[in-house]
Amino acid sequence: MSNLSLLYAFIGGAIVGAGAAVLFAPEKGEDIRARIADLLRKKGIICSDNEIDALVEQLTTEIDD
Repeated sequence: MSNLSLLYAFIGGAIVGAGAAVLFAPEKGEDIRARIADLLRKKGIICSDNEIDALVEQLTTEIDD
């Protein structure tokens, strides 16, 4: 395999990998926090941004354990 073919294969793999990463990446934390706040408000629970952050941190800790 020539060096040029190897370079093209590497670049092609990097492009495919980057595309897959974008497609399968989870939502940003900010978006998830907004969704949690919306769900809580629909249930009649009003929370501040700090309380949402604390809730997300607690849930993340419990999931990791």
